[in-house]
Amino acid sequence: MQKINLVCIGKCKEKFYADAVAEYLKRLSRFASVTVRELPEKRTLAEEAPLLLSELKGYSIALAVEGKKTSSEGFARQIRALCDAGKEITFVIGSSCGMDERVKRQCQELLSFSDMTFPHQLMRVILCEQIYRAFMINSGSEYHK
Repeated sequence: MQKINLVCIGKCKEKFYADAVAEYLKRLSRFASVTVRELPEKRTLAEEAPLLLSELKGYSIALAVEGKKTSSEGFARQIRALCDAGKEITFVIGSSCGMDERVKRQCQELLSFSDMTFPHQLMRVILCEQIYRAFMINSGSEYHK
């Protein structure tokens, strides 16, 4: 089964965000084993960097505003290629203040969902939904319209 890691700084505190993440993780369970690691927020990005770096496994993708943008179909193709290659995938979401450059450099890819700024917890929901959507696209489901 495909292994996916979500590494995040901070907890998903709002119940409605946590419930949405839980729903997508439940849906994803038929396609992948997904692990969520919530790391403590520190005073500086430099202090958070070692925590994040220690969690990078397989093909690491950091969410960053300066990252590349793609369509849901393009994201699905990338997920399929990584799965076909047997790669474990780790997605990294930094704190509300961003992510240390050392972490970005260690990741194989930087990915941006938009030029807009989203709340940290909402971004976790969006990421989970897009991972689920990618698996649904790859399975030929009607979910993606």
